[in-house]
Amino acid sequence: MAVTTQQLIQWKQQGRSIVALTAWDYAIAQLLDATGVDLILVGDSLAVVLGYETTLPVTLEEMIHHAKAVRRGVKNALVVVDLPFLTYQESIQQAMQSAGRVLKETGAQAVKLEGGYPAMVETIERLVQAGIPVMGHVGLTPQSVHQLGLRQQGKSPEAGERILNEAIALEQAGVFSIVLEHIPAHLALQITQKLRIPTIGIGAGSDCDGQVLVTADILGLSEKQPPFAKVYTNLRETITKAVQNYSVEVRDRQFP
Repeated sequence: MAVTTQQLIQWKQQGRSIVALTAWDYAIAQLLDATGVDLILVGDSLAVVLGYETTLPVTLEEMIHHAKAVRRGVKNALVVVDLPFLTYQESIQQAMQSAGRVLKETGAQAVKLEGGYPAMVETIERLVQAGIPVMGHVGLTPQSVHQLGLRQQGKSPEAGERILNEAIALEQAGVFSIVLEHIPAHLALQITQKLRIPTIGIGAGSDCDGQVLVTADILGLSEKQPPFAKVYTNLRETITKAVQNYSVEVRDRQFP
């Protein structure tokens, strides 16, 4: 059974935790889907795979190209695609065109937009009215890296109140779920209890309705790990050893 946005909301009501991971290609997407991951995010953390320093250089074309490959590998999970930096902030019309292209060209079921400030809330409301499912994202928003840095957000009472109010405004605008990134656990709990829609945490404690991590991080493929990621295996080491063994055998004419 393919996962739907409505199902995620039902799972929150039932207290069933939501499992989310990222994917950028067919092979990984197929593996995640076969394992039973509920939500696959084609995140603009694609920047890491493409060798960029931040998420800012990722283009809509690059995102669509990778999202198509991911979608081809998925039968059951809900596929959500990040809209890249400056492909939706300029105007409602720009956001509509970018989101429309993603859904039409990739077959993904939803898009994710960062931020909960008034203009973004208005944009999201219009997208939802047009029939485009939207996932929200508050707290640390990586596309604002030059403004916010990569430090934890919402630590002061004022900052926490602002993030809570943004989350409420996004729910009222019609998002089906919200990513809470790198905020204190007590704030994530407060938001989770306040909202009817599911919260998906990343570095936001254990009280969210689900968790998402970058797949490269949990597999030990990333050069740098964020402080809130957990490494479940070390594929960098495994791949390095395999390639070294292969190289030795080829050079010694042991293979084939």
